[in-house]
Amino acid sequence: MSGVTVPKLVTVVLAVCLGAIGTTSAQTNSERTELVQTANATIHVTVRGQGEPVVFIPASARGVQDFEDLSRRIVAAGFQAILPDPRGIGGSKGPLTGISLHDMADDLAAVIRSTGGGRPATVVGHALGNRVARMLASDHPNLTKQVILLAPGGMVPPTPEITQAGTRVFDATAPRDERLAALQRAFFARSNDAKVWENGWYLDVAPAQRAAMNRTPLGDWWAGGVAPILVLQGTDDINAVRENAERLAAEFPNRVTLVEIPNAGHAMLPEQPERIAAAILTYLRR
Repeated sequence: MSGVTVPKLVTVVLAVCLGAIGTTSAQTNSERTELVQTANATIHVTVRGQGEPVVFIPASARGVQDFEDLSRRIVAAGFQAILPDPRGIGGSKGPLTGISLHDMADDLAAVIRSTGGGRPATVVGHALGNRVARMLASDHPNLTKQVILLAPGGMVPPTPEITQAGTRVFDATAPRDERLAALQRAFFARSNDAKVWENGWYLDVAPAQRAAMNRTPLGDWWAGGVAPILVLQGTDDINAVRENAERLAAEFPNRVTLVEIPNAGHAMLPEQPERIAAAILTYLRR
């Protein structure tokens, strides 16, 4: 009797395990692209995986390729990654003159409605992207489940010397060695190599994005609406200085969780990918 029952049980368990593996593999490998039409722009979006939607917004003059590693880790954990290129980058097109952070947030709102069926999304924003994320949460609270901010600044500026170095990073006419030195100084911890971020810049878009920031009052986006907020602050970030994160946490103690990322500067993502992914997944699973 037992000689018949045990093999059947093993077969059933093996089938269930293989089915689970197949489901995980399909989840990880699922990917599609969409062109989302907004009021006056066309936004190119890559969508990976299934599950609760997580939207990624890159830093100034950077593309969503910066989230390649993080988005795949998020998908492998059972979430859906939504990666829209900002206007003027990749396959996204639209007016850049006269726009504000409100326009950039409206683009993302259209993406969430189109790709995620309007389900509220977790929004991950890095550097400039953190301002757009908070703008989205302020203007479209019904589409924002929670906000995750990497290297958030906005209220307390860096020193003039670091501001000058950051400006040099966005100067397409600067010699390569000078731009790389400025990138190292302003955006990376001293022990990390800035060469990993030497490429992937869209410097022609930077002036329009900077103007959009300057055109939008701090009070429009600082609070991030009423959404819960996770702040990831690099211990070596001298661009988005720590006081910004501390003020946000002090002002909204019931909504803000502050986590330090050791040995990380303003770039963060290429500096500490494992620590950042672990902190975000812990927050998403809470």
